Amino acid sequence: MTKRTFGVIGLAVMGENLALNVESRGFPIAVYNRSPDKTENFMATRAKDKDIKAAYSLEEFVQILERPRKILVMVKAGGPVDAVIQQLKPLLQEGDMIIDGGNSLYEDTERRTQELEATGLGFMGMGVSGGEEGALNGPSLMPGGTQSAYQELEPILTKIAAQVDDGPCVTYIGPGGAGHYVKMVHNGIEYGDMQLIAEAYDLLKNGLGLSNDRLHEVFSDWNKTEELDSFLIDITANIFPKKDPETGKHLIDLILDAAGQKGTGRWTVVSSLELAVPIPTIYAAVNARVISGFKEQRIKASQELQGVTSTFNGDVESFIPKIRDALYCSKMCSYAQGMALIAKASQEFGFNINLPEVARIWKGGCIIKAGFLGKINKAFSDNPDLPNLLLAPEFKQSMLDRQQAWRDVLMMATSMGIPAPAFNASLDYFDSYRSERLPQNLTQAQRDYFGAHTYERTDKPRGEFFHTEWMDG
Repeated sequence: MTKRTFGVIGLAVMGENLALNVESRGFPIAVYNRSPDKTENFMATRAKDKDIKAAYSLEEFVQILERPRKILVMVKAGGPVDAVIQQLKPLLQEGDMIIDGGNSLYEDTERRTQELEATGLGFMGMGVSGGEEGALNGPSLMPGGTQSAYQELEPILTKIAAQVDDGPCVTYIGPGGAGHYVKMVHNGIEYGDMQLIAEAYDLLKNGLGLSNDRLHEVFSDWNKTEELDSFLIDITANIFPKKDPETGKHLIDLILDAAGQKGTGRWTVVSSLELAVPIPTIYAAVNARVISGFKEQRIKASQELQGVTSTFNGDVESFIPKIRDALYCSKMCSYAQGMALIAKASQEFGFNINLPEVARIWKGGCIIKAGFLGKINKAFSDNPDLPNLLLAPEFKQSMLDRQQAWRDVLMMATSMGIPAPAFNASLDYFDSYRSERLPQNLTQAQRDYFGAHTYERTDKPRGEFFHTEWMDG
């Protein structure tokens, strides 16, 4: 039997689809799942008549792979990844490589890289974005590890990645946990993007009174614009007309308003706090998911904490474009925050991440792909030292032109008692970043008053610190 070029461990939906993707590009595949029933079902259905060989033990799986072995692990992050690695280690030989394609915490990836490379084995942590369809037809791939490990995998990765006008949506991200760090922030941006779209939906439906059919039209039209052309806007438009076969009602109105999360958004927030990089839009999005889980409490509170009862009395059709503009401006803040966090982490951890390339590989295959990613790529290519996307010529004027609409939308939301935490956080970020002076001079005075933490002065050079005995005189 011909040895297999590539192996996949874990046959949940993403594992299955990536295995089929690799096989479709001409690479013979070996697959293994700890549940034999899952493997048998896959081989009898989706893998039937394909160049895929199933193994029913790790020993068999390793034996049918050509050397150096390339093994993609697609299991749940955390303990399960460590368990698979420990089971594989005694079966592998020097030069063999394990690739973790799950949503692992970048710090775990750093640890695994050091441990495995010390034994002569290769290891890569690779972010994979695109959901089921992307995994099958071409995802965005964010591999991190040694440069030599990436070069070994590059012929396969460039074939299975999504293809856009300027190349495959994969690039070498950086050493150690760089790939999983970028994927983590990608997911944080995704959280922000999804929450902003949800808030726009809430304002359109419960503020302006749009029907589901009209919502489908609005989001479809928005997806045709340069500003909002994106995967998430596209699927949002497709959600509204879907009918529930059991009741005949629109399915969107039957879905419980309690959102789940798997940890990457929270990890992004924690990292931003550790690195002192503000990402308020992403934080608001994570918090919105958390508070949505308090469904029973919210039901009781709604009966006791009455809000305002005002209704929208303006022209609905002329206000819809204002919500579109507010959504665009807020989305740009979410991407700006994410890119700023990646830049700081790259500097802090020695990742040496190429920001233009990050924007480029997100142009296809992934959940946050959007039309303006080409402009983000250009912004960082033109100015590698750009401190924030809001200052890029490609975005600065377009946001200034739309800021009044942005403010009008938030005034409308506040007056009607419609929560818009991510919209508000985005505008606060914009206003804070553009403010020459903020009220933290008072914060510093307070800190010095109760804790002698010292402060700097506006009339003295930066870096000189002063303390005042506030109780004197």
